[in-house]
Amino acid sequence: QVQLVESGGGLVQAGGSLKLSCVVSGRTFRTYTMGWFRQGPGKERDFVASDSWGGGGRRYADSVSGRFTISRDNDKNTVYLQMSSLKPEDTAVYYCAGRSGLLAATRPDEYASWGQGTQVTVSS
Repeated sequence: QVQLVESGGGLVQAGGSLKLSCVVSGRTFRTYTMGWFRQGPGKERDFVASDSWGGGGRRYADSVSGRFTISRDNDKNTVYLQMSSLKPEDTAVYYCAGRSGLLAATRPDEYASWGQGTQVTVSS
């Protein structure tokens, strides 16, 4: 059974930075495409960033492009989301997700496995 566990969330002031981590167990991480999504109060779960395992590239939502960076360490079975220049509108529960395909997908229904989420709160 695949398990994803996020960490690194917290409270930060606007303009600050946070780095989220997601550790994957139960399958070969290096052949797993990873994504980050977020869900604010009363909102749908939105795409943030994704990273293809097979060189299919990385994709970012327009709202975070240039501020957030997705990366992975295959030796540690971990995907990261470095968040900089944070804004109050980045406040949400952040989820990591995994899929077997090469495509750095952007829709939640394209991902088979999910973590439990980690709260990020950005104060103004």
